[in-house]
This record gives sequence, C-alpha cells and structure tokens, in this order.
Amino acid sequence: MLTTQQKTLRKFWYATVPLHTLTDGPVPFRLMGEDIVIFLDENGEPAALADRCCHRTAKLSKGWVDAGKIVCGYHGWTYDRDGKLVRIPQFDADTVLPRHSVPRHHCVGRYGYAWVALDDPLLPIFDVPEDSDPAYRRIFQFDQTWNCAAMRMMENSFDNAHFSFVHKNTFGIATAPKPKKYEIEETDYGFYAASLIEILNPPIAHQVTGSTAETTERNMRNAWYLPFCRRLDMEYPSGIRHIIINSATPIDDGRIQLVQLLYRNDTEADCPTEKLIEWDAVIIEEDREVLESTDPDAILDVSRKIEQHMPSDRPGMIMRRRLLELLRANGEEEVTRAYD
Repeated sequence: MLTTQQKTLRKFWYATVPLHTLTDGPVPFRLMGEDIVIFLDENGEPAALADRCCHRTAKLSKGWVDAGKIVCGYHGWTYDRDGKLVRIPQFDADTVLPRHSVPRHHCVGRYGYAWVALDDPLLPIFDVPEDSDPAYRRIFQFDQTWNCAAMRMMENSFDNAHFSFVHKNTFGIATAPKPKKYEIEETDYGFYAASLIEILNPPIAHQVTGSTAETTERNMRNAWYLPFCRRLDMEYPSGIRHIIINSATPIDDGRIQLVQLLYRNDTEADCPTEKLIEWDAVIIEEDREVLESTDPDAILDVSRKIEQHMPSDRPGMIMRRRLLELLRANGEEEVTRAYD
C-alpha cells in the first residue's frame, strides 16, 4: 500500500521527532511525502506547519524561533503555531499585515515525542498508562529511518512465525516455529493479540528477562492501533514486564521512521538502560535486514490464497481488511480498487 496515495491515512497521529530536539530550534520532517517543520510555541508545546514560507517559498526550518514564533531565515517573515503571519520586519509598526498564512497541522507532545496528524484526526493517540505510573521507567530506545513500508513493519510485528528464522541468532528456537497459544480479538482501534512463546535466554539477556535459565517464556500481549502503531507487552516468569511502543511513521511510500519506546517495571540497578538498548537493537536489526528486502507496495487484497497458508498470516490479513474498509468508508474507492 502506497501511503502517500491514501488521503485517509493523513487523518491519524504519527510520532515524529523527540521533544528535546526542539529546544535548539525548528526541526524539519517529512511525513507521508510532505515537508513539515516542527517547533516549540510560546508555551513550550510543539507545533507543526508546512515547511514553506508563503513569501518566496524558503524552508521555514532554515530559520529560527523567537518567543514561540517561527521566523523565516530569508526575509524574517514570522508565523505563529497556527501558521498565521504575525510580522513582516520591513513593515512599519502601524502597517496592516496581509492575511497570509502557511498550512498548519495538528501537533501535540506525547510520550516524549511530537505527534503530528496532517488532517483532522479520526482517532485520539492511544493511551500508555505506564507513562504516568511511577512503577515504570521510560526508555528512549531509538528512532531510525528504514527503507520499508509502514504496512510491512506492522505485519512483521504480529508475525510469530518468523521468530525461529529471522531471530535464530538471538531468541528464536529453531524447533519451536509455532507459539504455544495465539488468540486474536478485533477492537474499535484495531485488534488485540495474545500469545505464549518459548525463547532462548543467552547470558546477554539474563538481566533483560530476570532469569538465568537457558530458555524462558514470553507472555505476549500485543495491540495494533490503526494504522501503523503497536504496543507489545511482554511479561516474563520473573514478573518483569518489557513493554515496547512503536510508531511506523511513513516518511514516503518506501521509507518509515521507526520510533521505539520501552517501559519496564524494574530499576536501572536491575538492568542498565545501556543493556536494554543493546539487546533490543540487535533484535530490531535482524528485523530491519529482512524488512528492507520486501516490496513496499503491500497489496490489500485479502482474498490472496498465498496469504492464507499459515495461522500467523491472520493478523496481517485483518490489518489489510480493516485498512481497506477504512479507506473505502472515507471515499477512497477508486484508489483501493487497484488492490482487489
């Protein structure tokens, strides 16, 4: 599915840049093929505008922020968080400003990132209760550009069948290609999947899992949030919960920014942040290598028999059906017809 061709996908929230990077000035970002600029307003809240001054089209991200307003570095034209032109420095103080503006986008700060929706959002940003729970710590694991489609990343996130193969050098057990259980339930926001898998537990992972056994189990509670976000809650027999939050933010049709946050109900002394980042980085790189080899144009046709051979294909088939229904419900019949 080529995301830039699906206007409905503009109506969802996507994680873009870490909030702390905005303290030094405006930051450019490309979302669904559109160049935007993100900055902090006078209240310290993130704002997002089209990255073009309406005067001579210079990129606003080349400018700076003055008292919460973004200043174009070409001629100093200045805009507020709503994109309204509020100053032309070459005008006298009593000169009436023209009613010019640049397009604005929805932007809020949540979970340490600026989340942007290009058009009026259909759904709110999903809740992460652990973010305000003192029993959990939040870890910024990474945000990286991957050369794959957001749909491919989401399919992979719920595909337990690849563990024994893609992750054979980390946690996958070659003789256990199927989970002990797999249950899936559709929801208003997407679906919820529960599974139980046995995994390898090498010494490097002992502090991660809270166990020194050669193998252990993951009780996985995985939620998909339309269209390209997920929450993976992994609980180990030790009682440790390892909760991963992902946003596969579409940069364009063939690239995503993959954001990964981690929540843990332990302390730095139990398992240092550096070790958690190191362990998950190895696993995610295994995924990245195979996902970057896939075709980004994920066909939405749910009748394709090639996709019905394994039970593990079911989450991907549900995603495709739900996305197809969503696009059609929002008037994109002509666009989606090519995928039938």
